[in-house]
Amino acid sequence: MRTYTIRLLLMLCTVFAATAAGAREISVQEAVVQAQREIDGKVLSVQALNVGKRKVYRIKILTRDGQVRIVQVQAEQ
Repeated sequence: MRTYTIRLLLMLCTVFAATAAGAREISVQEAVVQAQREIDGKVLSVQALNVGKRKVYRIKILTRDGQVRIVQVQAEQ
């Protein structure tokens, strides 16, 4: 639960900072690097989604212990 809360706060901070600073859109490769910094493992898939007016990368990662984790990275940063 605590990890989820921290991840949610980081995502919200990213959104607010992007809105305030005239954000740039990151590439798929940059999003994957960010996701792998958060979760160590093998990338299974990447999807670019539109959530409202925002673009989000949804990245599935297979962890070393065999779990599939999903990380969402805001495209605008």
